[in-house]
Parts: sequence; C-alpha cells; structure tokens
Amino acid sequence: MDFITRLADSVYFAPRYRRIERYVTHAEEIQQEVMRRLVSKATDTEWGKKFNYKTIKDYSQFASRLPIQTYEEVKTWVERARQGEKNVLWPGSTVWFAKSSGTTNDKSKFIPVTSDSIQDTHYRGGKDAVALYLHMNPKSHFSKGKSLVLGGSHAPNLNTNNSLVGDLSAILIENMPAMGMYLRVPSKQTALMEHFEPKMEAIANEVISKNVVSLSGVPSWMLVLIKHILKKTGKKTLEQVWPNLEVFFHGGVAFTPYREQYKQIIRKSDMLYVETYNASEGYFSTQNDLTDPAMLLMIDYGIFYEFIPMDELEKKNPKVVPLWDVELNKNYAMVISTSAGLWRYMIGDTVKFTSKDPYKIVITGRTKHFINAFGEELIVDNAEKGLAKACAKTGALITDYSAAPVFMDKNAKCRHQWLIEFAKMPDNLERFAKILDDTLKEINSDYEAKRQNDLALQQLEVIVARKGLFHDWLDRKGKLGGQHKIPRLSNTRTYIEDMLILNK
Repeated sequence: MDFITRLADSVYFAPRYRRIERYVTHAEEIQQEVMRRLVSKATDTEWGKKFNYKTIKDYSQFASRLPIQTYEEVKTWVERARQGEKNVLWPGSTVWFAKSSGTTNDKSKFIPVTSDSIQDTHYRGGKDAVALYLHMNPKSHFSKGKSLVLGGSHAPNLNTNNSLVGDLSAILIENMPAMGMYLRVPSKQTALMEHFEPKMEAIANEVISKNVVSLSGVPSWMLVLIKHILKKTGKKTLEQVWPNLEVFFHGGVAFTPYREQYKQIIRKSDMLYVETYNASEGYFSTQNDLTDPAMLLMIDYGIFYEFIPMDELEKKNPKVVPLWDVELNKNYAMVISTSAGLWRYMIGDTVKFTSKDPYKIVITGRTKHFINAFGEELIVDNAEKGLAKACAKTGALITDYSAAPVFMDKNAKCRHQWLIEFAKMPDNLERFAKILDDTLKEINSDYEAKRQNDLALQQLEVIVARKGLFHDWLDRKGKLGGQHKIPRLSNTRTYIEDMLILNK
C-alpha cells in the first residue's frame, strides 16, 4: 500500500516537476511571459490607465515607464482598494489584505491579496514545495498523515466595510478548499484563534493524538508549540509523540539560530528540514536540494522579478536589473510585480544568487535591518554565520537576539551591542563575544577595516537577555505568533533601548 501511495504521488506531481525543470533553459522566456500576462490583465485598471499599459510591449518599456515603489508610494492606491473601489491596482474588487509583519514597528502595512494571487502564487507555492520535497525524498510517507501548519489570525479591528485584514496564513486558511483543510491540522476554528497562548493549548489538545508527518511554520513560534506539546505529554523528543514525523517546512526567519534546539527536541537521524520563502507579497522560492541551503526561485507564478544592487539602493535613479541580468554572489534588493496588483514594488528583503542554471537564492537580510553606523555594512547573513560559529565553539544555544550600534559611550568608545537570549549559556561569555567578533571580521571586510586597532569600532558587547524577554517585547506590541519577527539588526537604538528597559 505504501508503494502504491508513493507511486500515486509521483504520477500526480511528475508533470509539474518536468515544467520546473524548464527553469534551467527557459528562464528569461518564462519571466518575459509572466510580465506580459500581468500587464495585459491590468490594462484597464486605474493603475494600468495611468501608465498606459496598452502600449507596453516589452521589458524596456515596462521598466522605463513605471517607477520603483515602496509602500509609502503605493499606500493611497491600496487604501482606495481597501475602501471598496474596484479596478484600482488589479481587476475587480480586492477583499483581503495581509497585515505585513515584515517589520516590528507600530506602523501597519496592508498588502493586497487577490483571488488570483492566492491561486497562482501562494497555493501553487505550497503545492510545489510538496512536489519538490517528494522528488528529493521518494520514500516519503507524506500523504499518509497530517500536516501541522502553524499560522496567524484575522485582525477584525482593522477591517473596513468592504475589506478584511489578517495574517497571510489566516487568509490562505479562510480561502482553502475543503480537501486542503482535510490534509491539515489543526481545524480552521483552532487555527484562526486570535490570542497566541490559549491557541497553543488548543492546538496541542487537538493534534497530539494525530498522525503528524510534517510541520510548517515560522521556526521561532513552532518551537514554542513543540515545547508546549512535550511538556504536556511528558515526552522528551517529538518523535515520541509523532513517530512518523519526517519533515519541517520552515520560513519567515532564518533557521540558523534555532537549528541546534531542533536537534535537541527532534532526534530522528532522518528528520528533514526544507526552507521556503513565502511572504505576504508572494511565494518566492523553495529549497530543492537538501545538500544546498539555497532555494529555487519559482519563476512561472504570478510574479515578475527585478533586482537593485545594494550599492545602488540609495541613489535617486538606481540601476535595476531583470532576473536574466543578475550576477552571482552580489547582494540585491528584490523588486516584484504581481497578480496582487503590486507594481515594481520593493518588498524590503535582500537576496544573493548562488546559481543561474537554475536561479537559486539565499536570503541575506532586510533593506532596513542592517548596521552601517560606521561604514561596516553588517547584514543579517553575516550575523547568522557569526552566531552559528560562536555557538558551535562554546556549546551555546540561542533563543533570540537583536543588535544595534553604540554610537559613543562615556569613554568615547563606539561598538555594536548584542542583546541575546540563550536557551543554553556559552561555556564562557567573553569567549563567545570574541569568537562572534572575530568571525564577523573574517566574513565582512568592511567590519574588519573599522575594527582595525580598535580605532573606529571596538569589540562588540554581548548583553544576556532574561528568559522570555523577546516574547514579552512582542506581547507588549500585540505581535505574538503568526509571522511576527524580532528585528535582528537595526541602525538605530530605538528597538534595543525598548528591550533593555524590559530586561531590567
């Protein structure tokens, strides 16, 4: 029976996998077609009329006519759609808007989620993640059990008379067909509960007795749920609760700080971890090779990609390149045009290409989450690698962290200040800080130059956060659960000062 099930899975997904294989040889053709399809569909929208979409025939016309957009530039258009106006950015009415949690400040962004984008981007991304996983693991028993999907909730206080607001995951659950919900746990009612802590209890009660074979969610919040389930069951490892568990599809935040903690609570030698890149704005990429941390960019969805080199980002008229003109190992800000009606929209994430046949990316950080107070250009990717090495050398495990510059203390000294909550303390905190500092110098030449002889920048400082600090900080802001994230790096002290007050 297992063989028959696996054969059925293979037959069902094989045609799609063959189409994905065309990414290697037909990437430019595929993306050009996506651009033409999006422009054609939106020709009679208010946006399409403003930029005369009827006369756009090729990429050069598209790029020269449309400006690069941030949320500030597109906000008035989004608000018109939220108030019920039709044919604004995309044909028809847009009912759903995802409250973006890409940053943790108090300013909300409402990202349009159209019926087209749900189907041709988000749901396709989920299906393709399974297709690629089954190709990587043909012995999988994926279809014989349930998928535990941990997501967010609605935000009814932000609804209008004509539109609804929620976390992306809640929107996808609300619109999911019955068959899709049959394969998932928890139930829709439980999954959409608003308050995080009672929701954890309800999920645990519902799923403990199920045959869960896969997990899907943000690593930080899934870890909270797993620890709650282990405490509730009295088990030491998760496979004692779910013997057939085989894979965790994770995204939303970097997995590196949590990897060792997952190894402690899931000790199966054959447990697999697959990274995905799914945001409110779209589903972008999925890991397709378990030996390669880079993710395959999904180029035939309702998304057209462009990229801005990071050294161009602050310029008035930055250079923007389409997918087929990107360079390897160069840091880019990602720009998208989508079937949700986002046009040349800069989503705030930075990526680096590791391959062009097919196009594969790693997420390197956020355009606003970096430290460059002294010309050191420290990005999240640097931070994750430095912390991983410091943990490995000192036996530490990290729960969460945030870092910011100290511009000048009472002794006229400048440095980076790291606030770290440890699940397991390092054997020596000073040694941990030195390894982190040395590793950042090894992987970032700008940081190394500023650290030389302690002239511009002194060795970084590590402050130990009390247990639960970051949880409490998010709770105060009403941002527990879902895709809400801790700001890893900040170029100002706004976040860290707020956290330090709570740490007393």
